[in-house]
Amino acid sequence: MAYSWYGIQKPRGNSGDNQVCELDHLVPLELGGADGMGNIWTECGPNATVLENRYFKVKDRVENYLADEVRAGRVPLATAQRGIATDWTQYLSEANRYCESGGRC
Repeated sequence: MAYSWYGIQKPRGNSGDNQVCELDHLVPLELGGADGMGNIWTECGPNATVLENRYFKVKDRVENYLADEVRAGRVPLATAQRGIATDWTQYLSEANRYCESGGRC
């Protein structure tokens, strides 16, 4: 349903190592995002890379980093929600460092 809502055809064989798209929450549930169409989008690509480097997998790192930062009291929830909804890539460097140091990735 979400793919058609965005006017996109769901990719064939979109699973496992062949997954190129994911239905993703703009503001993740663990940061208080809603579980409805206004907060769900189709996140695809890039196709010519391994699964762990596709946008939806990279954004997962940011989601985990921000959720842990909010739980630890280092980032206010509202700041994390606004930041990830506005431009999740702004946290990518911090999230990658977090992952490299043994964070949840």
